Amino acid sequence: MSVRGIFQTSTGKAIALLLALGVAAGVLVAGITLPAVGGVGVGIVTASNDLDIKPEDLHEPPLPEKTIVLDADGQQIAQFYDQYRASVPLTQVADVMKTAIISIEDYRFYQHGPIDIEGTVRALAKNLISGGVSQGGSSITQQYVKQVMLNKASTKQEQNEALAPSYGRKLNELRYAMGLERKYSKDEILEKYLDIAYFGAGANGVEAAAERFFGVSAAHLNLAQAATLAGAVQQPNNTDPSAGKKSRQRLVARRNTVLDRMAELKKITPQQAEEAMSKPLGYKGTPLPGGCEASPYPYFCMYVRADILTNPVFSAFGKTAEERNVFLKRGGLTIKTTLEPKTQAAADKAIRDRVYATDNPVAAEALVEPGTGEIKAMAASRKYGTDARKKEVSYNLVADAAHGGGTGFQAGSTFKVFTLLTALEKGWKIDDGLSAPAGYTAPGSSAFKNCRGQNIGDPAHTVTNDEGSGGFKTLATGTWQSVNTFFVELEQKVGLCDVVKTAKSLGIKRADGRPLQEFETFTLGINEMDPVTVATAYAAIAARGEYCPPQAITKITDRDGRTTTYEPRCRQVLDPGVADAAAHIMKGVFGPQGTMSAVGGIGRDAAGKTGTTDGYSTAWFAGFTPDLAGAVSLGDPRGATGHKLSGVTIGGRYYSVVFGADISGRIWKSTMLKALRDTEATPFRPVDGARFGGCGSGCAPQQPSGYDSGYDSGHDGVDPGPGFAGREDF
Repeated sequence: MSVRGIFQTSTGKAIALLLALGVAAGVLVAGITLPAVGGVGVGIVTASNDLDIKPEDLHEPPLPEKTIVLDADGQQIAQFYDQYRASVPLTQVADVMKTAIISIEDYRFYQHGPIDIEGTVRALAKNLISGGVSQGGSSITQQYVKQVMLNKASTKQEQNEALAPSYGRKLNELRYAMGLERKYSKDEILEKYLDIAYFGAGANGVEAAAERFFGVSAAHLNLAQAATLAGAVQQPNNTDPSAGKKSRQRLVARRNTVLDRMAELKKITPQQAEEAMSKPLGYKGTPLPGGCEASPYPYFCMYVRADILTNPVFSAFGKTAEERNVFLKRGGLTIKTTLEPKTQAAADKAIRDRVYATDNPVAAEALVEPGTGEIKAMAASRKYGTDARKKEVSYNLVADAAHGGGTGFQAGSTFKVFTLLTALEKGWKIDDGLSAPAGYTAPGSSAFKNCRGQNIGDPAHTVTNDEGSGGFKTLATGTWQSVNTFFVELEQKVGLCDVVKTAKSLGIKRADGRPLQEFETFTLGINEMDPVTVATAYAAIAARGEYCPPQAITKITDRDGRTTTYEPRCRQVLDPGVADAAAHIMKGVFGPQGTMSAVGGIGRDAAGKTGTTDGYSTAWFAGFTPDLAGAVSLGDPRGATGHKLSGVTIGGRYYSVVFGADISGRIWKSTMLKALRDTEATPFRPVDGARFGGCGSGCAPQQPSGYDSGYDSGHDGVDPGPGFAGREDF
């Protein structure tokens, strides 16, 4: 065989590589001498030239780091990661851990260059016998190179190439290792290696491994623990302690091998080694919290994640949702959110007291701060999960589809507020009104026009009131008593499209993302909504007409400490005087004539609106104070129209029918009482009496005896009339 042919064989390549490595490292290879035959020497030189061993710079992209999510108080509530890792400086790693990893992986680490020639000679001897690469003999620097290449791999092929048992891969490792040894100190290389190494059980890096395996930080590892982790890096999948008894037994054997090696190198005494070997493995399997399923606030967590992926505000993290998702899981971000634990606890308890997790109907509540749009809490009666037998749900019950939610529930009479606001904007006064019939039928198709100018009145459909309550109603009494026919006729007078525009200006959009349904019954809440959207709309009224889109994130700090702050993006959408007048009227919902009369108020200025849909399909309450707004929905996720809130048991109590005040209203009240307990009461702004007091062109034909518009007190008003039983119409 020719000289060049020799070096084309597996054995020849190994010899040529070894000799070239020795030259590159400037170290003589003990026991190997160049053959006296000149031709062979020429062959070696040729092979070495072909190897082209020169230092190369290794591109080291940032390691995938977990992203943590904090509540408003700075406490961690969730984390996202592709690889569970928490990088730490070498100074925060126990000395015994450094000693253990060096002893077993590369005991001459601080003495040799980019390659350990002695280790490579040992590996070569076995490789020559096996006819392949059966042992690596890699230095810690080379191992770091391999891990970097593996982490950079974006395809399966690239991953295979990073792990391939080939001389080509080993040669590349050496080139990069030589570059790294020029660039970093030995301590820096060891630090990087300990941060990137995989230890098994889902733990990347020594800090995550220490937490996962033993529930301690890397700084507090003892001898037995350090030896265990040092032993795990060789074959982390084979010794993964979370994989079962046999894997744990293999890990114990590896630990003892490390201890033996440490004693052999006189890093510890034989007695210390024996004592450490006598200890049980001590694997704790500390849960690795990650993803929303592990968060104490899963629905809020889902909202945060979806906001990062879809909100244009966060476009700096990627142009597409896929790019942002990768960055979220690998970017090492710290996300400060708006969630307020005290408010969240209030919502959780209020729901838990009235709706069981095992009930078919589901209650969901969102709480939003007026003037900022900050979401302070998101709560639901069902647990988040995938176990259908336990009635767990895996979508966001509190938010819209864009934030991981479903299709929502029809909002019912909570939508009447948008017609009220439109009327006030058009000059109606608090005591202006109209005669509401027992049944309303559109006089023609042109009576209602959608925002495309199409005639959509339905003369074939009659809107009715619960138990026939009708008669002359003012803006105040019609709202307090939630009279359907009053609001449909009022909508006809002020214009359906203008009502729709008012709703849209307050952020109203369907939960499923489809266009709003613009029919004459728009004011009765035929569109499916989510609590976050409704609560945010009502918060705008509390903020005197300033709408602030819902906000869950206030600050993001990247892995390098650079912080981006996100301010509220508010805009004035209503005349402040109109918002004040609407709030004044809506206060009366808690009064003796209001649909919340049986529930009562909360001892401070508050306004709201109940909402019950046709046939008792869903029940809502939305309300606000100047300091906090909230919306509560109740419905059956199996299908509200097919599973109505009639003849049902909820929270251990039987209901023949469920109105908005019965459960949703009480949840809202309980939440507010607890959430605002330590907040000084803020009053509503007084209504502009000159502008909105009394009546104009829509005065009552004849005031009943003892009539009081409620303008001064916000509570008193006309007798609701026959048939009204302190509850709302549909």
